[in-house]
Amino acid sequence: QAQLVESGGGLVQPGGSLRLSCAASGTIFRFYAMGWYRQAPGQQRELIAAITSGSSTEYADSVKGRFTISRDNAKNTVYLQMNSLKPEDTAVYYCNRNPAVWTWGQGTQVTVSS
Repeated sequence: QAQLVESGGGLVQPGGSLRLSCAASGTIFRFYAMGWYRQAPGQQRELIAAITSGSSTEYADSVKGRFTISRDNAKNTVYLQMNSLKPEDTAVYYCNRNPAVWTWGQGTQVTVSS
């Protein structure tokens, strides 16, 4: 079973940027498609960005053109570069396989507010 540790969240003003990281251990990371998910207060967790083992990517319409998912298999890490952040991006962000079959990590809080 993999262990996932997300980091890089914080408080940022609208229009700002953040880069999230997710380190995976206990698994052969490079074989798996991965995703970034988020959960806003009172809402269900949703998949917003996905990357295959071959580094093909897909995005939810809500983040397309603003967020970029990438991976470094040597570091067992997946990243989410978030630009042009909006208040509606406020959520706890998680990574997992796509589809999500591993135990969730603690997530990292992203708050977009002036």
